[in-house]
Amino acid sequence: MLALLGVATLMLVAGAPWVLPEAAEGTNLKPPENGEVSIIDDSFTLKWNRSGGYFKNVTFSAEYQIPGMGNWRKLLGCQYVTRTECSFSSLHLRSVYENIKLRIRAEKGNSTSQWHEVPPFVPFKKAQIGPPDVRLKAEDKAIIVNISPPGTKDSTMWAMDQSNFLYSLVIWENSSSLEERTESVYSRDKIYRLSPETTYCLKVRAELRSSRKFGVYSPVSCITTTVEHKLPSPENIEISAENQIYVLKWDYTFENMTDMTFQAQWLHAFLKKIPGDHSDKWKQIPNCENVRTTRCVFPQSVFSKGIYSIRVRAADGNTTSLWSEEKKFNTEMQTVIFPPVIHVKLIGEDSLRVSIGAPEESENKSGYQLYPLIYEVVFRENTSNAERRVLEKRTDFTFPNLKPLTVYCVKARALVESNRWNKSSVFSDTVCEETKPGNTSKAWLIAGICTAVFSIVVVIYVVKALLRCVSYVFFPSSKPPSTIDECFSEKPLRNLLLSTSEEQTERCFIIENTSTVTTIEETDQIGEDYKKYSSQTSRDSGNYSNEDENSGSKISEGLLQEEPV
Repeated sequence: MLALLGVATLMLVAGAPWVLPEAAEGTNLKPPENGEVSIIDDSFTLKWNRSGGYFKNVTFSAEYQIPGMGNWRKLLGCQYVTRTECSFSSLHLRSVYENIKLRIRAEKGNSTSQWHEVPPFVPFKKAQIGPPDVRLKAEDKAIIVNISPPGTKDSTMWAMDQSNFLYSLVIWENSSSLEERTESVYSRDKIYRLSPETTYCLKVRAELRSSRKFGVYSPVSCITTTVEHKLPSPENIEISAENQIYVLKWDYTFENMTDMTFQAQWLHAFLKKIPGDHSDKWKQIPNCENVRTTRCVFPQSVFSKGIYSIRVRAADGNTTSLWSEEKKFNTEMQTVIFPPVIHVKLIGEDSLRVSIGAPEESENKSGYQLYPLIYEVVFRENTSNAERRVLEKRTDFTFPNLKPLTVYCVKARALVESNRWNKSSVFSDTVCEETKPGNTSKAWLIAGICTAVFSIVVVIYVVKALLRCVSYVFFPSSKPPSTIDECFSEKPLRNLLLSTSEEQTERCFIIENTSTVTTIEETDQIGEDYKKYSSQTSRDSGNYSNEDENSGSKISEGLLQEEPV
């Protein structure tokens, strides 16, 4: 037994110097640091830095883990690599939006370092848009640009965004790089307003604005425009809507316009967002082929709701010009919305029913029903400026509980129901209708009529009384009262207000200490007969003559002499 133990001890001691150095070196092997993932399109790269001292024959290996996966798995393309980076583009991902974890360690022989974990990442968020592939073709005043989207044909990273890419192009003359011009273009587009026989350089980058991703620019490409074409292209294309037709116009200047004809075509604008050549998808616009004027007219039914591109070219016999600059055309912006027709009908005594109908101009327009409409209705009393505005999707509604015997007026206009487009018609003609009298109104009407009749009677009575007073004061009767008329029955009185030809005078006498006045003589200047009056007594001593004193004395003396003794 002791012999066996001795042999085993000798073997361990003899093997110790052979094992310990390796173990000691493995203990000093440190993990990598600063691990980072770089993604450009579908290219995945893992980079890191060495840590500690440098050891020969050290390799690195990485593993990955995704949600739902319990164990770590080896990362293909990143096993036993000697450099400080590796590519794992061949990693099969179920989705570019799932979270991925990576870890890496150093290895030498049978010794390994601890794992260094890379921060988790989501591939789509981490990915950067690479440079697109650009191909150019020159015309006399334009350059045709063909752009291939970033990534490969079967790209996983941008599979859902191939048609969402926008491209920013920077172009400049090769002789003057300071005068740069930036434009937004589609995958197949034209750069217009260039000069013939001039070299231009450009670069392009792709953008995903919804994700706020901006790629890197492509390498600079240069091309020279051709000699100016024999026939110029039409310019300044405009299109407008008039009633049920579209009018397409353009400008064209050429020396000989006798045999010149024009042709116009259209293309769905969304096709420009799809990569590829769509030159065979342009279609002829009806009534706009071989026209001899710089305009053409075609029905609005040619275009359904959408955005289109329009182009025109000129032809002189077999010689044709290049296509004009394309004009983007939105049917929504060109559609004319006509004002609706309003019908108002009285319902009961206090309600008005409003019906909205399509105008006659739009009844035969096929595209009119393509736009969902709402109606802005303005409702008010005819004698008031206070308006009540309502928005209605219905074309038939009622205004209840209105005032009796009141005129109400209604007008409306049509609005397009869209958050991104503001379009409306003008207001329709104003239609007015009067409500009927209610039960309360009838009672008030009867009371009002009675009050009016009574008021008229009172007014007539007051007016008659007032006229009587006025007549009595200002226009008295010429006939004296009966008591006075008895005293002057011998001769009617003359109107005291009328003046005689000669002023009448009256002689008065003072009678003293007489009990009986026998005769009083009254004479006047015109020789009228005197009258005699008798009286039993007279006590009036205040009668004075308007004659002078001498005359009065003589008359008094004469009368005294005639008195009996």
